[in-house]
Amino acid sequence: MTEVIGYHHLSLSVTDLGKSTEWYQQVLGLDVAAEIEGDGFRRTRLRAPSSGVTLTLTQHERHSGESFDERRPGMDHVALQVAGVDDVQALKDQFAQLGVDHSEVKASSGGTAMITLRDPDNIQIEVFGGPLDPSIASGRAGA
Repeated sequence: MTEVIGYHHLSLSVTDLGKSTEWYQQVLGLDVAAEIEGDGFRRTRLRAPSSGVTLTLTQHERHSGESFDERRPGMDHVALQVAGVDDVQALKDQFAQLGVDHSEVKASSGGTAMITLRDPDNIQIEVFGGPLDPSIASGRAGA
C-alpha cells in the first residue's frame, strides 16, 4: 500500500477572503503565492517564505454564514510549528503589538511552548516551539 508521506497543504473556508488573507500575512508572516478563481469560489494560496508550508484560504460564493465552531464535526484546529520557545515568545510580543487576542505562552518541562489565537473566522490556531517529536517529524506519530 502506498504510504502518505506528508501534507501538501491545508485549505480553510473563510467568509471574507481579503480580510483573512491580510490577517494571515500580518499575523503569521505568510506570503501570497497564488490567487485562483474557480466556479463558485475564490482562493488565495499563502506560503511561509522559508519553509514552504502552504495554507490555502477559500471563499465560496454560497456559504452558510455560520462562524467556525470546533465542536461540530470537521476540523478542530490548526497547529503550526516554529523553531523554538523563543520564537513562541516573539510571536506573543508580535500578537500584542498587532492587537491580536492570544493566550499566554504555555511552557512544558520538555522544553516546548505553545500559544493559541483565533483567525477572523474564529478558527483556533496553535503555534508550538521547541524540539519536535521525531515520530511526528517522520510522519509516524503513534507508530
